[in-house]
Amino acid sequence: MFDFTTGNRNISEFIKTVQDEEMWLILRPGPYVCAEWELGGIPPYLLRIPDINLRCMDPRYMAAAERYIKRLAEEIRPYLVTKGGPILMLQIENEYGSFGNDRNYLMRLKEVWSSNGIDIPTFTGDGPATYMLEAGTLPGSAVGLDSGSSLVDFELASKMNPGVPVFSSETYAGWLTHWGEEWSKPDTAELLREVKFLMDNRKSFNLYVIHGGTNFGFTAGANSGGKGYEPDVTSYDYDAPINEQGLPAPKYMALRTLIGSYLPKGKKLPQIPDPVPAVEIPLIFPARFTSIWDNLPQPENSVTPESFEAYGQDYGFMLYKTELIGHKKGKLTVTNLHDYATVFLDGEYLGRLDRREGINSIDLPAGKTPNPVLEILVEGMGRINFGQNLIDRKGITDRVTLNGMTLMNWKVYKLPMDWKFVYDLRSSGRTVNKPGIYFKGNFSLIELGDTYFNLSNYKKGIVWVNGHNLGRYWDLGPQKRLYCPASFLKLGINEVIIFDLHVLDAKPLTGVKTIE
Repeated sequence: MFDFTTGNRNISEFIKTVQDEEMWLILRPGPYVCAEWELGGIPPYLLRIPDINLRCMDPRYMAAAERYIKRLAEEIRPYLVTKGGPILMLQIENEYGSFGNDRNYLMRLKEVWSSNGIDIPTFTGDGPATYMLEAGTLPGSAVGLDSGSSLVDFELASKMNPGVPVFSSETYAGWLTHWGEEWSKPDTAELLREVKFLMDNRKSFNLYVIHGGTNFGFTAGANSGGKGYEPDVTSYDYDAPINEQGLPAPKYMALRTLIGSYLPKGKKLPQIPDPVPAVEIPLIFPARFTSIWDNLPQPENSVTPESFEAYGQDYGFMLYKTELIGHKKGKLTVTNLHDYATVFLDGEYLGRLDRREGINSIDLPAGKTPNPVLEILVEGMGRINFGQNLIDRKGITDRVTLNGMTLMNWKVYKLPMDWKFVYDLRSSGRTVNKPGIYFKGNFSLIELGDTYFNLSNYKKGIVWVNGHNLGRYWDLGPQKRLYCPASFLKLGINEVIIFDLHVLDAKPLTGVKTIE
């Protein structure tokens, strides 16, 4: 089932807004878009197929892609420029030359759009390298360069795919940030130099991104570069010219001045809109609400632990539980943990495992019972969204060993942490001093505006406000504040729920006006 109508999924309403504002629209609908969106926008349910291949002519992948294209085409057809609408052009695939060379796949995607009545120009987007352009472009489709920053780049694209327009489809106005890094703040002078080159040479370009955003819920992706697994922060502010909340940054003013200097004599840029309203929320004092341990569903029995996807779960957490028989202490190793786990023996917290840091083992002490109970609570973080490691299943994706012995006979508890799961949480009334606690608090508003919830007093987890998942927080930083738009809030009483993997006692939080 597809949802193109509710909340921020209402694509028709978005396109109408573009038209109302007298703008044109270039559509980049996927099936793969990268965009630091987990799995690059490909739906993770496909990873439930054990031997699936993505972004190629694998019939199971293509069946899903074609079903999506057919349904999306129904939504966008009325708004094509050929029908008087604002949609000028559509992207076939994104940076495919950095991933694969199945040109039959690219051509099939183009055919499917055409057969579903999409009769506007198409384009591809790739880096300005020979091998990328050879594998990623298509005859008859315009060439987008990521980015096009010199005449050499444009000349190469014209040579590789002659007879079609070439433009800079991603002129980078900022850059992404991973957990544990400093906020990315690229050099504005270099951006201005590149934009000046494009303006002086009358080259079309797209700023990626002009407006930062937010990867709410579990949608933030990850990379797998030279440092290994690198999950993205929740914010997609991107150091963009217009920030996450929709306010102009100094970079915006610099670009406005530069681009405005090319206006014909006597023409002026329109006024900048009034700032988006923001509110501060005084101290909120949540209280302990319940624990994950008091809300475990019926388990599934499993000889060995499997990935989230093997149990039909896409996001959230999963608890793996077994009794130790044979070896009962020593070196515990979780092979290919995806991605973060807290480990317990006979109910006592022992420590954490972290794929990002390459920590996949921990020393188990002797238990307090004849057959100690081992519990591993695993958080699936963002799926890799770029490069060769897209097949990024979550949970325990291989095996668990103790001193080299494979541990078997597990009970597996699915904890998707979707809104239904959170809504159904119940308090047992008992005090549980075992990490994995939910905290709940209320706050009252007499005016509405955007805000950022400051989670500096907490360690690692998820926040919901009035049922809306604001995303992940982590004291690792750099992000300590989660963006909450005014549309998630209401006049009067509001509710915040925090799930933290490490904190046992409730801590206050506030709503502030900025991300830093």
